[in-house]
Amino acid sequence: MPAQTGDFADRAERIAAAVLAVPGVRELHGGPRGEIAVFLPGRRISGLRLDDAACGVHITVHWGADMQRTASAVRKALKPLTGGLPVAVTVEDVGEPRDEDRS
Repeated sequence: MPAQTGDFADRAERIAAAVLAVPGVRELHGGPRGEIAVFLPGRRISGLRLDDAACGVHITVHWGADMQRTASAVRKALKPLTGGLPVAVTVEDVGEPRDEDRS
């Protein structure tokens, strides 16, 4: 896939930042083999797919986060950034519990 530039890159970066700002999201996840990504000049954003038809987000959630609630919050946060595109959220992994969560 060729690198994307300009407005597309800005949009992808804003979408990634919005996802990471959602409570419960630990990180974007590139999939089992790191294949899920948007390619930009000199860099890539793992865990994001974006084209004219849809937006796909793959995430790791924090230990104890409600997955359905977190996915819903991601879709809501992205609504103003995706111009009405459907947003599919895939929870790929759950982060390790903190020491205080291991009882």
